[in-house]
Amino acid sequence: ARSMQAPKRFQDLPEYAFPRLRALLDVYEPGAAPIAMSLGEPRHAPPPFLAEALAEGAALWAKYPVNEGSPALRAAISGWIGRRFGVAEARRDPDAHIFVLNGTREGLFNACLALCPERKNGQTPAVILPNPFYQCYAAAALACGAEPVFTACAAETGFLPDLDAFPAGLLDRTAIFYLCSPANPQGAIATERYWRTLIALAEKHDFTIFADECYSEIWRDAPPPSALKIAEDMGADPERVVIFHSLSKRSNLPGLRSGFAAGGPKAIAAMKRVRAYSGAPVPGPIQHASARIWADEAHVDASRALYQKKYALAEAALGDLPGYVAPQAGFFLWLRVGDGEAAALNLWREAGVRALPGGYLSRPVSHGLGEGDPGAAYLRLALVATMAETEEGLARVRDHLAA
Repeated sequence: ARSMQAPKRFQDLPEYAFPRLRALLDVYEPGAAPIAMSLGEPRHAPPPFLAEALAEGAALWAKYPVNEGSPALRAAISGWIGRRFGVAEARRDPDAHIFVLNGTREGLFNACLALCPERKNGQTPAVILPNPFYQCYAAAALACGAEPVFTACAAETGFLPDLDAFPAGLLDRTAIFYLCSPANPQGAIATERYWRTLIALAEKHDFTIFADECYSEIWRDAPPPSALKIAEDMGADPERVVIFHSLSKRSNLPGLRSGFAAGGPKAIAAMKRVRAYSGAPVPGPIQHASARIWADEAHVDASRALYQKKYALAEAALGDLPGYVAPQAGFFLWLRVGDGEAAALNLWREAGVRALPGGYLSRPVSHGLGEGDPGAAYLRLALVATMAETEEGLARVRDHLAA
């Protein structure tokens, strides 16, 4: 019998973060009643009208859903982009500029398949990733036959890639540049000045920016800017930036699998074409409900207020520890602890808190873009549980790390 041959391009992928975490922790009993702070699964209340909105669209379960997204949903998304970011109507036309996704992961992966060329300036294309990073970025680059390039997002550079560090030769063969802002896991926000610098590099070296903005509605002091608006203000090529958003974090609906991409008409058309052949559109009742959810901000404001209270809890519990940096946005804490994997194991065995080692989200840097593995010394803690459980978890972390 012929043995199964897996493609070589995926053989170097490490075990995914959460199976790896289970293998690390689950052979031991927790040191106290378990508190889960490892998974970024929002647990605040969903929109109060969710069940009603899904029921209104129930007849759509009997129909194949629209690949590009229903006109009503794309119009709702376009309206939200206009209200939230001030993007001009011409740059958010529902037919040409918006594509409905099964959450951002699907879009972030498939956009690379649709838009990364086989060669760039006669060379293997590079796909630049922030490091640590959302793991689908690297798998998408490998699926395209591109080279994933890991660039350190360290404290010294504000937990964002150092845009002065990239050699011109690397940028000349770069096809895609992924950037997550607000950043997972560090909660850093790319400022307007930062985005302008990156977009100018993309214009000069002719690459596309994938702006993963799915944490944009969870912030401490001020709403983060969008790369799409900044590119518009600069007069950049309309194809230069594609943004990705979802209802998972904004509206506490990770199980709904509903999001969107917005960008230039050529990019959006290419994404639509690939999914028409290879993917599954968002189910009709979910599209119907999503249109109502994008139109409502009250539930978003209420959820953000809870996260802002959790920032205060974290500051009170951990603020004087040397490894603590207050996040600007998002719902993660990124704590420097020396050895993230050892700290996660000890925290579980001694305090019952489940945290994710930062090294499970990162790789050793490539092309000299930093030093070593920028995640290995960190722990990621998610502030997604109830207020009481979050406060208890933070207190245990404090007691454990301060001991």
